[in-house]
Amino acid sequence: MAGPRLLRAAVDDKLLSEPLSHPDFFNVKELFSLKDLFDARVHLGHKKGCRHRFMEPYIFGCRLDQDIIDLDQTMQHLQLALNFTAHIAYRKGIILFVSRKRQFCHLIESTARECGEYAHTRYWQGGLLTNAHIQFGSGVRLPDLLIFLSSLNNVFEPHVAIRDAAKMNIPTVGVVDTNCNPCLITYPIPGNDDSPTAMELYCKLFRMAIIRAKDKRRQSEVFNELRSKAEGN
Repeated sequence: MAGPRLLRAAVDDKLLSEPLSHPDFFNVKELFSLKDLFDARVHLGHKKGCRHRFMEPYIFGCRLDQDIIDLDQTMQHLQLALNFTAHIAYRKGIILFVSRKRQFCHLIESTARECGEYAHTRYWQGGLLTNAHIQFGSGVRLPDLLIFLSSLNNVFEPHVAIRDAAKMNIPTVGVVDTNCNPCLITYPIPGNDDSPTAMELYCKLFRMAIIRAKDKRRQSEVFNELRSKAEGN
């Protein structure tokens, strides 16, 4: 009995460690181009007077008193965020999409449903993460990743879940507009969080990355199972 168990453990270990040896195991770089970001109006920030000082490194310039986001940096940060999200999905982690913008609630909930994950688009009660063991019981499992498609709530304050996730050491991915604070977000994505076309692009990219990672995991599991059976015979 010890032999098959050791073989199974070695296969599982290889299944999890192999993606980490590649810089872009899921080929997320091919999912979008800089022109896609430009066409979706990702580069359009808020008025200069609304600028958050921690967003200044991500701003390319200012035109007609409106901040323009540097899309070269957005591309790099978005690729990192998609790659990290794909790795979480590949390892069967729980991913939670979060937003408080009412006009995008249906889009975000549909995106989460299509890729087999979860969404929270209503009022966030403080302590949902930090006091989860009290509110839901000791056996509750917290999300492994939070994706903020808008890092502000509906009164333009930082979303409470960002602070709670940082307290619980839960990694976060977040779209940060020029009026947002990117400091507590693990993988900030500088970009427009108000335009419908930009939001549709974000949702499409995250959905594709998650589905691609889950398909890759299923393919690897089937391949390893068939190979182990062949070696056993």
